[in-house]
Amino acid sequence: MRTIKSFVMRAGRMTEGQQRGLDQGWPQFGLELQAGARDFDRVFGRSAPRTFEIGFGMGHSLLEMAAAAPEQDFIGVEVHKPGVGALLNGLMTQNLSNVRVYSCDALEVLRQCVADASLDRLLLFFPDPWHKARHHKRRIVQPAFAELVRQKLKVGGVLHMATDWQPYAEHMLEVLSAAPGYRNLAADGQYVPRPSERPITKFERRGERLGHGVWDLKFQRSE
Repeated sequence: MRTIKSFVMRAGRMTEGQQRGLDQGWPQFGLELQAGARDFDRVFGRSAPRTFEIGFGMGHSLLEMAAAAPEQDFIGVEVHKPGVGALLNGLMTQNLSNVRVYSCDALEVLRQCVADASLDRLLLFFPDPWHKARHHKRRIVQPAFAELVRQKLKVGGVLHMATDWQPYAEHMLEVLSAAPGYRNLAADGQYVPRPSERPITKFERRGERLGHGVWDLKFQRSE
């Protein structure tokens, strides 16, 4: 049976900068799923707080976070090649060394490459909400996802999700509230105010002007 994917492979034309990122940046920052389990202290050459981002899009937020926190290390995963190229080009342009990149299924990276209890944060910002009811099974946030992430987070580590689609926010809240081994960091047990460490995207600013809401959820591994 074909495995359900939580993402869609989109074709896209490469800009000169994106192609430069893939050509020159991938040998420096790119990691391969086939290499299997990694010692990320060795990969980064140090032991530091480690953040894993699923689906970084065009990489703007990840670049901003990495530049603002040079004392932290970031692992980003994205299947969209122009986005991967854009991030890699940005890393070279800004001379950043605290990011590594996979271009494949993020869940397989978690399963095959990331040690249990090794991540300080996992970020999932604006994943595809799969609006139609018959497609809800494709949503990445499911009980099995919650358990996989819990295994990879350190005790005290945080899963931070954000969405601009209220029904998906409610789905995220329902799934994580029912998942064992988590504590909701929202004071009211629902959503947290927008955290200052999450960059505001152009997409989000446009949504705010149109009156669209954004919901942030933070769940901490408690056991």
